[in-house]
Amino acid sequence: MSTGVIIAVVVVGLIVVLWYFAAYNDFVRLRNLVAESWKQIDVELQRRHDLVPNLVATVERSAAFERGTLAAVIEARKRARALVGTAKTGVEAGDIASVADAENALTTALGRVQMLAEQYPELGTVRNYAALQRELADLEDRIAASRRLYNANVRALNTKVGSAPAMLVASLHHVSAGEYFELSDPQTRTVVDVDQLFSDGMYQ
Repeated sequence: MSTGVIIAVVVVGLIVVLWYFAAYNDFVRLRNLVAESWKQIDVELQRRHDLVPNLVATVERSAAFERGTLAAVIEARKRARALVGTAKTGVEAGDIASVADAENALTTALGRVQMLAEQYPELGTVRNYAALQRELADLEDRIAASRRLYNANVRALNTKVGSAPAMLVASLHHVSAGEYFELSDPQTRTVVDVDQLFSDGMYQ
């Protein structure tokens, strides 16, 4: 075998090795980005959970007869809070889906509380209630921003996992695709027929 061929084989081998480590390091970086962005979502969700008791207490003082609505919020918050921190890295599909389901249930329950201000205008004039609603709206915006960042990192990871030849490295090191975190749009929860809800007895 000529010297030139040997050199070519060595160069090609070196390129393959360098590419392999570069691809592996990319997966490490992307998984860390997914994990870090998920932790930020966790923080914002915890803040929302911490806000709920104050909101419930304020509404209870002003509309004590809305026990069913408040009980639904408390139960939804309890379920969502129990899942905080269970998805450590943001790539466990089952954990992410469970958190999303619980948070969507809490979003729906909070939407019903917000509709009470439309049904009972006096509630909207309570200073503490208005401040809590503004804080909740701000939290929803931060959660949405954190979710967009997290999903962007998941998309980058999933693209790498599904791309050839990087998928070979992913397979060797058991790097799986991340799970997107999907939440209901907070704006859509207000599009509800309030009169129908009352006629159905939900708020009785």
